[in-house]
Amino acid sequence: MLDRPVRAMLDRPVGALAAALDRPGITPDGLTVAGLVLGLGSAVAAALQLWALALALWLVSRVVDGLDGALARRRRADGRQSSDSEAGGFLDITADFVVYGATVLGVALGVTAAYDAPWQPFAAVLLVYYVNGAAFLAFSSIAERTGRRIDDGRSLSFLGRIAEGTETIVVHSLWLIAPFWAWQLAVVWAVFVGVSAVQRMVAGYRALR
Repeated sequence: MLDRPVRAMLDRPVGALAAALDRPGITPDGLTVAGLVLGLGSAVAAALQLWALALALWLVSRVVDGLDGALARRRRADGRQSSDSEAGGFLDITADFVVYGATVLGVALGVTAAYDAPWQPFAAVLLVYYVNGAAFLAFSSIAERTGRRIDDGRSLSFLGRIAEGTETIVVHSLWLIAPFWAWQLAVVWAVFVGVSAVQRMVAGYRALR
């Protein structure tokens, strides 16, 4: 829901950061891997109940994750990158799924140990993440094959709905800022993402008919 306006708002500063990083030895894929490592570090820190460290690693990982695509677009624009753009897009979405799943697990381990919180809300979040991922990845594959691709600058045809990347970053951050409320937030978030899953399933089916 918030991805489009947030991306428009951050386009200029992200472009400036990508320009500053546009140096030999720094590649979009390297930034993707760095974001993956930082995200996994956040998950481990959350599992160990190092909440401030987990939050810092999480936020930095998401900044780095936003810069890989900006750097790739910058290099494609002047002809320095073309052949591996699809591979980079694949690596990026795969890394995102790994980080999102790992951070849910890390937070669940941390809050259940520290606050005797129930684990079921986090399992529900992982389930609806799975359904959402299946819906938009299947749609992207079929849309590409049938010439119905949605081109919004991303590697995949993304079916935007009420729960997108921006909302995910905010909720995961809130878990780390207020871990004592994490499982309650997870209940609300699971419902929110579940509604998005249904929306994506319906919208994708209608778009491909």
